[in-house]
Amino acid sequence: MVCRKITLEMIIRQETENDHNEVFSVIESTFNDAEFADHNEQFLVQRLRKSDAFIPELSIVAEIDGKIVGHILLTKIKIKNKSNEFDSLALAPVSVLPEFQGKGIGGKLILESHNKAKELGFDSIVLLGHEKYYPRFGYEQADKYGIGLPFEVPKENCMVIELVENGLQGVNGMVEYPKEFNV
Repeated sequence: MVCRKITLEMIIRQETENDHNEVFSVIESTFNDAEFADHNEQFLVQRLRKSDAFIPELSIVAEIDGKIVGHILLTKIKIKNKSNEFDSLALAPVSVLPEFQGKGIGGKLILESHNKAKELGFDSIVLLGHEKYYPRFGYEQADKYGIGLPFEVPKENCMVIELVENGLQGVNGMVEYPKEFNV
């Protein structure tokens, strides 16, 4: 008997309105058993799609054989201090169906979102996430730049990345999320 490894072709593309129900299910499945989740991430994405913070090009899906297996969303945020405010993006959430996790899909979505955000002229991304996962993509602790979140969180879980060289030079302050994050 001859055994062959079959690889599935993955397509990464911008989410369309027709994808919304399937993406909802992907997000719900991803966070269903997650320890550090509020289990409402799918509703956050629904709210963000209707907000001024939403950028359609930064809502991205991974598809295998016509089935959506992953999704990532970047939305506009501000980083504010007493005298300035800076535009940035929030990565929230990245989702991969449990049966497809550990295959690099999340990483491909993250890298694609970085490339697309850079093309659109953004300099940085902020996230709240796992301290052992995101540094492999270049994320660093936000406090290194004097950037904080408006709620209590372990500092190792609050991270940022510069999409361009010196993209965070002179940037510091408190992240201001769109109101849709606070519902």
